[in-house]
Amino acid sequence: MDLAYLRAHPAHLPTFLTHQRIRETPVTGGSICAAARLTLDDGHSVFAKSWPEGSDRPAPEGFFASEAAGLRWLRAADAVGVPEVLVALPELLALDWIEPGEPTPAAAERFGRELAALHRAGAPAFGADWPGFIGALPQDNTPDSGPWSTWFVRRRLTPYLRRSVDGGALTATETALVEQVIAGIGGYGGDEPPARVHGDLWPGNVVWGIDGRAWLVDPAAHGGHRETDLAQLALFGGVPHLDRVLAAYREAWPLADGWAARVPVHQLHLMLVHTALFGAGWREAVGRTARQALEAASGRANVER
Repeated sequence: MDLAYLRAHPAHLPTFLTHQRIRETPVTGGSICAAARLTLDDGHSVFAKSWPEGSDRPAPEGFFASEAAGLRWLRAADAVGVPEVLVALPELLALDWIEPGEPTPAAAERFGRELAALHRAGAPAFGADWPGFIGALPQDNTPDSGPWSTWFVRRRLTPYLRRSVDGGALTATETALVEQVIAGIGGYGGDEPPARVHGDLWPGNVVWGIDGRAWLVDPAAHGGHRETDLAQLALFGGVPHLDRVLAAYREAWPLADGWAARVPVHQLHLMLVHTALFGAGWREAVGRTARQALEAASGRANVER
């Protein structure tokens, strides 16, 4: 099997793998899927991810189709590096391989400019035309005219707060803090038309290529707020050269006043996803992020008086 054959017959890939007709090397695929580097007969490499064998539950219906739709939509903007989808089957997703490189300052600045171009490509509405996932959890992508603040509460904060509370991951203290953020969401400002966003852009979903470019993987793509992607890049220690990324982004497309105060509001979504997925171990992170959001809102209000 070479690349031309794979493109012409994507459904044959599982058979070739089952019969060990392709060299397969396990690689890191994140906390949910099994992943491998496939070497085709022409020497081309492919990244393949699948639902782990022996899992106590099957892959959610539409899981890989959703990721493939998001990747293709992001790639269609022709703005930032997004790997080509080669195979999208119910049990398997295969992408063009990105050869890893170093995250240089020049690559970070290029990434900032390209991310701004991706966001500028826009979206017809908040949400998307395909069912969404964030990690292994469903994410409601029902198209919505907004405004962003009410959409974000309805589709991105409240559902994962409810899941986290129902699962016992949050106490009354953290729940009350998040509810305060939700109640005051209109006071943060920054409503904008929907941008074309990655939607799960923590640093682990940025692959720095040997070509000097940053590539986006594992999206939860949808029409959303561009500040969400930027806020997520700062999580878990931040993407390398974050200051260069943000400076180049803001030069290409300046951010609205008060964007820094909204960073923890945008980050709160992923923190709630973590408590919904992984439980009480992320409880403190939710409480801390909600407090930061409330403190930022308080400071903004004092400045405006």
